[in-house]
Amino acid sequence: MTGSTQKAQAMVLAAGLGKRMRPITDTMPKPLVPVAGKPMLDHVLDKLAAAGFDQAVVNSHYLGQMIVDHVGMRSAPKVLTSPEEDLLETGGGVKKALPMLDRDVVLVANADVFWTEGAEPLFDRLMAAFDPEHMDALLALYPVSGAFGYDGAGDFFWQVDGRLKRRGDAPSAPYFFTGVQVLSPHLFENTPDGSFSLNVVYDKALAAGRCYGLVHDGRHFHIGTPDALSEAEPIIARALEDERAKRAASGGK
Repeated sequence: MTGSTQKAQAMVLAAGLGKRMRPITDTMPKPLVPVAGKPMLDHVLDKLAAAGFDQAVVNSHYLGQMIVDHVGMRSAPKVLTSPEEDLLETGGGVKKALPMLDRDVVLVANADVFWTEGAEPLFDRLMAAFDPEHMDALLALYPVSGAFGYDGAGDFFWQVDGRLKRRGDAPSAPYFFTGVQVLSPHLFENTPDGSFSLNVVYDKALAAGRCYGLVHDGRHFHIGTPDALSEAEPIIARALEDERAKRAASGGK
């Protein structure tokens, strides 16, 4: 997705502390923890390259130089780094990187998420579905009942027109947010300086009726601890085999 602005249309959030993944993350940041033979961060960046993104911003904080050195070896996509001296959380991290990002639309993904594709690649589906006339945020969701390793109560109700409603005081909601989304950068206008959560911009979009959801139709794996990683590896291996078989059957698409 080469644009005339020569700015990145994607950002990968890789600055977190990864405390629940200790002791593995005592010596490496969580985005560099291997899953299915390569770092989680590389899975996300490889999916961006496959979707045609030629540039991406990656932020860093904890053991950040390891992230910077790692992504410096990549050419597809070319990675622009956004080091954070102080941890800025998800919203502050994106806001700091805005000068490097496309001013119309940005795909943002957590570095420590893992999924296999459904009928179409998730990034392709999100970018095709995002409608700037009606949307400021499009969040990738997954059913609470179907995810590996997720034990939360859900985040959102997905309404008939695709718009989202927070769980609020309800005991549960059928969908959780996967950490992958498309955002309009103007959502960051009049947001706090320094550290803040992306929930601030979601709330702005929700209040305006411009926050929508798209349900991922592949597999999603929530890998938060070393035990979860060990349990997930054989299941992920089988899921990747299924994904490759489906791709081959469809002519490699």
